[in-house]
Amino acid sequence: MLHHIELWVPDLARAATSWGWLLEALGYAPFQQWAAGRSWRLGATYLVIEQSPAMAGDRHERCRPGLNHLAFHIESRAVVDALTTEAPEHGWHLMFRDGHPFAGGAQHYAAYLEDADGYEVELVAGDDTFPVERDANVA
Repeated sequence: MLHHIELWVPDLARAATSWGWLLEALGYAPFQQWAAGRSWRLGATYLVIEQSPAMAGDRHERCRPGLNHLAFHIESRAVVDALTTEAPEHGWHLMFRDGHPFAGGAQHYAAYLEDADGYEVELVAGDDTFPVERDANVA
């Protein structure tokens, strides 16, 4: 079981707005707060955002070595659609718009969202956890 994920972000206030909305919409609860960071927890797993003074760079690049994206189970297609509609109000934009909601393949109903700092999340509907095929435009 995953214990926690920590993301270093260049702007804590901006990240707290976008990640806080998303995580709370997914059932995570605020967990910890300190001058340089915030965290949200669901069960035994938590996600941290932190604006560390040791950070190099000012934007996450998902196509470089390291984290590409985080994927979350979403209860239904209707909830994926509702989150996708509301996401822009909270700093997220829809990726792979031309293929949405099947950008990951015909059997994979999901939304791919990116925040202002370049972090990508994938919101996967229902039992679509193992895509049968992947579309070439999804990195």
